[in-house]
Amino acid sequence: MTRVVRFHQHGGPEVLRIEDIDLPPPGPGEVQIRVKALGLNRAEALLRAGSYIETPVLPSGLGLEAAGVIETLGEGVTGLAPGDAVSVIPPQSMVRWPAYGELVTFPAGLIVKHPPSLDWRTAAAIWMPYLTAYGALIEIAGLRRQDFIVVTAASSSVGLAAIQIANSVGATAIAVTRTAAKRQALLDAGAAEVVVLAEEDLAVRLNAITGAQGVRVVLDAIGGPIFEPLTAAMSRGGILIEYGGLSRAPTPFPLPAVLGKTLTLRGYLVHEITGDQAKLEAAKAFILEGLETGTLRPIIDRSFAFDQIVEAHRYLEANDQFGKIVVTI
Repeated sequence: MTRVVRFHQHGGPEVLRIEDIDLPPPGPGEVQIRVKALGLNRAEALLRAGSYIETPVLPSGLGLEAAGVIETLGEGVTGLAPGDAVSVIPPQSMVRWPAYGELVTFPAGLIVKHPPSLDWRTAAAIWMPYLTAYGALIEIAGLRRQDFIVVTAASSSVGLAAIQIANSVGATAIAVTRTAAKRQALLDAGAAEVVVLAEEDLAVRLNAITGAQGVRVVLDAIGGPIFEPLTAAMSRGGILIEYGGLSRAPTPFPLPAVLGKTLTLRGYLVHEITGDQAKLEAAKAFILEGLETGTLRPIIDRSFAFDQIVEAHRYLEANDQFGKIVVTI
């Protein structure tokens, strides 16, 4: 028997339960991991609430990121061994491959032997934020030196990863945040400029920062009315990549800016990277090199114990974190 987190009905954090289940041994091409730490993601709260892109059969497990020690290998697995310290690439389906458990099973192709310098909490905080940011900025936008890039929801783990990746290629990262409470922390985390939505006109401030050059790349997790000022500050031929949709307000289509500047508005899911082996290998190489050199460094906001999973989800939904929320086992 092993302890896992499941939910039997959709709802708030209180529907999460820790239960004992019989976990079958790994099948061919699979690996079982004794988990040491979990990284929390907003997608897990959406699945639990019944508003995610994936529809589970209840009761359902959940979770996308884990780090731990390989316990058992399935038939045909090579290049890995029991005792290896590893982390998990987020799967295409967290319903099929849930990470919230003391012992979990994943396809061997999603297992990475991470740098030995990383502790468990940091290892569990790598793949979702950095793969998401890498795919958007490097693979799709082709971010380059001297580009201006705007990152909304900048204090999220993806936002902070995007700032670090921008800095690593010589681009100028402009962080957008709701209030001034996280301004200094964002500057300390590498943002060149911070725009506070509650205090400043977004388009005016972005135009003042970028001048005639304008913003070539926007990485947005919000949507809603922010689309109009963002596109107003973009350069000709710029690209806005939408990977979230946190705003509950309608998202207007900024027709004049899109036409006048020949902008690209692009929806994006990290599955575009994790589902393509060549792109995934390139992303892994980029991220692992950044971790080794120190240009990429996950920022951990707060850790919870496994038995505090309900409290961890409540904290996740409070939107007060700066960086990654981690659960340790």
